[in-house]
Amino acid sequence: MQHKLTHLLKAVATVKVIGPTDRIITSLTDDSRKVSEGAMFVAVRGVTVDGHSFIPTLADRHPAAIVVENIPETLFDGVTYIQVANSAIALGQLASQWYDNPSRQLKLVGVTGTNGKTTTATLIYEMARLWGYKAGLLSTVCNYIDTKAVPAKQTTPDPLTINQLLHEMIEEGCEYAAMEVSSHAADQHRIAGLTFAGGVFTNLTRDHLDYHKTFDAYLAAKKSFFDNLPAEAFAITNIDDKVGEVMLQNTRAHKLSYSLRSMADFRCRIIESHLDGTLMSFNGNEVHTLFTGRFNAYNLTAVYGTCIMLGWEKDEVLKRMSMLVPVAGRFQTIQSPSGVTAIVDYAHTPDAVINVLETIRDVIGTSGNIITVVGAGGNRDKGKRPIMAREAALRSDRLILTSDNPRFEEPNDILADMREGVAEPQLAARTLVNADRREAIRMAATLAKKGDVILIAGKGHEDYQEIKGVKHHFDDREVVKEIFQTL
Repeated sequence: MQHKLTHLLKAVATVKVIGPTDRIITSLTDDSRKVSEGAMFVAVRGVTVDGHSFIPTLADRHPAAIVVENIPETLFDGVTYIQVANSAIALGQLASQWYDNPSRQLKLVGVTGTNGKTTTATLIYEMARLWGYKAGLLSTVCNYIDTKAVPAKQTTPDPLTINQLLHEMIEEGCEYAAMEVSSHAADQHRIAGLTFAGGVFTNLTRDHLDYHKTFDAYLAAKKSFFDNLPAEAFAITNIDDKVGEVMLQNTRAHKLSYSLRSMADFRCRIIESHLDGTLMSFNGNEVHTLFTGRFNAYNLTAVYGTCIMLGWEKDEVLKRMSMLVPVAGRFQTIQSPSGVTAIVDYAHTPDAVINVLETIRDVIGTSGNIITVVGAGGNRDKGKRPIMAREAALRSDRLILTSDNPRFEEPNDILADMREGVAEPQLAARTLVNADRREAIRMAATLAKKGDVILIAGKGHEDYQEIKGVKHHFDDREVVKEIFQTL
């Protein structure tokens, strides 16, 4: 694939151009190591590295064009320099133009929020496929080009990868696509240049403060997604969340709301709940789903609203919603031969842990104990560790603190942070600690009796533990099944 420079420049607002624009660009990249003859290099100021610092190394690679925020003092012969106000935004716009603006050829829905992004985006994708359409998905668990799985490296990929995947979706005949929009992606302009048909806000609770530093900055990153939606798009927000209405304050898109507690455009009521499913009512229409919990009711209501806004007929939407199955590692239930239920869930924030535990308690009442196994990721927001441990202890009969993905931290240091949240005697008395995650799950299974529920939280769909930069195979679902068979 190659393009004329003049064609690519139609997508960006330039401050200054030095050099000819009637040349052919053979590749587009923001990675200096991938620059080859005829390439366009976009110098992006990243979180830890500034692409401008690599420009001097490109002399012998013969790029055709370099996109910068500041024109270098030394200019290479035969190179066109394009100055822009923000090269990260320019990269997204150029990536879209490079792949013929695939998001304009799809009905693309973005989902943002702290919790529920993966489930909501995945179910929108599944609904399109149940309808008989070819569809695509960009998510934390896996990317899909219709039925073809493409491993996901991060929640929201870089602009070039996003547009390449969207382009492949177009080539495969996809008409719809859903994608998670992380706060990092919004803040770093990875979604610049994309055209969304709609956006969904799930909720906002504490997370990623290691990156954003303040809750207000985290909120602003999420809100920027809606601020930039086109007037032709729809924006659906959870008005039960304290910032639900704030999210849509400045959007040009058509504003809609969903709720379990208030009057809204899309309203859900839980009629009857079990560990393996829930009878719900959407705008007065009952449907049995295979999902459990208020948090999933919110996710499904967002999906219901999205489907209606995409123009799909209401009765058919409800029929297909009854056919949806839970996303891998999201409130995934596993039964033991002795009558113990294990629930594997990705909950890795205090709010998510609260939601899952309160859902379990609502369903089982006082008929069984809840034993929770939970850890916290290393090299991430340390402030949430004691909060998450305390909230888990308050809602569990027994709590086992263990390792998650320690990354480059010592597991025992992470556990020490978590133990601060359960220092009170009544919480400490019900808390155990085991840094070996497999053994922690085994402890929980040994403690459990018929009718009890074990929540294994934090990793969900992940099939690895990341320790000192190395990913070791570890799947909570596999481990609990193995242990259940040995007890």
